[in-house]
Amino acid sequence: MKSLYLLIILFFMSFSAFEAFAQKDPKAKAVLDGMSEKFQSMKGFTAGFDYTYQDAGGTGDRQSGEIAVNGDKYRLKLPDQEIYNDSKTVWTFIQTSTYKEVTINDASQMEGELTPSNVYKMYQSGFNYKLLADKTYQGKSVHVVELTALKSNAPFKQVKLMVDKSTKDLLGWEMFDGQGGMFAYSFKNLKAAPSLPADYFVFDPKKYPGIEVIDLR
Repeated sequence: MKSLYLLIILFFMSFSAFEAFAQKDPKAKAVLDGMSEKFQSMKGFTAGFDYTYQDAGGTGDRQSGEIAVNGDKYRLKLPDQEIYNDSKTVWTFIQTSTYKEVTINDASQMEGELTPSNVYKMYQSGFNYKLLADKTYQGKSVHVVELTALKSNAPFKQVKLMVDKSTKDLLGWEMFDGQGGMFAYSFKNLKAAPSLPADYFVFDPKKYPGIEVIDLR
């Protein structure tokens, strides 16, 4: 009986060791490292994108916009708002036919959130990852890497990245909140733009007379 008990213990120890190894798939890491290195070599880029949200009940929203990224800085344009981030301050600007408003936050308040600049390195901490089956995305053959959050209170439980097999470009990603909600971003017309000026990522309220400023810093 004792030998049988030891055999069972050894079996589960071996199985657990296999599971721990499988959580950090080396093939997935190679794809992710290649994607991250490609992004760093570009230093900056511009792109159009499609954004889709769908909740657990099937209700959805779809928008298109433009994005510019340079290191930790980014500028995001949507039909109803613009987000500026110069790596220290984040401005969220909303303008309609009846009012103008900008909310100001410290960039540090967004730590832990998935942003256009950190999606390329988010896998380096807080996630396990594995390589799924290749598929065709935007007419291109892509690697699909699935990230799974290690913490139960992470804002997104799972993220899937679509990485171009030939160029190593990140073409899109899907984020799942664990409650049936799915957020998807798809890049188009991705172009390197290493020399965007620093002030391109800074919002100037003085250009908008009468704007309401909500400073939360």
